[in-house]
Amino acid sequence: MLSDPISDFLTRIRNASMAGHKLVVVPGSNLRVNMCKILHEQGYILNFKSEETDNKQAAIKIALKYDPVTKQPAIRSIQRVSRPGLRKYSGSSDLPRVINGLGIAIVSTNKGVMTDKQARSENVGGEVLCYVY
Repeated sequence: MLSDPISDFLTRIRNASMAGHKLVVVPGSNLRVNMCKILHEQGYILNFKSEETDNKQAAIKIALKYDPVTKQPAIRSIQRVSRPGLRKYSGSSDLPRVINGLGIAIVSTNKGVMTDKQARSENVGGEVLCYVY
């Protein structure tokens, strides 16, 4: 049993992109699917697909994105901010700007999981899950 499934999700993506893998499979959940949607919309991953495995467990297959010329991963850094031992909450006016707006912060709000820019425009705050750039 994992104590922090979000950290496990982010670590699998980080390790696969640093190793140069094209595809990574992570255990599925609604939160992870929503995080994959955000990463896909922001251009950090090529695509993702949620599937059910043989033992009725959900799995998400994520196609990682790389620069075609330099072969560098699109995700340069993916960091967990809020963790089980120390939660980080921010109001709509206090949401962090990652690399002065070049990166994104994924925030869990009462209106769902969204980027920091969307949360500022909807004037909602919440738990800052991770930084991606």
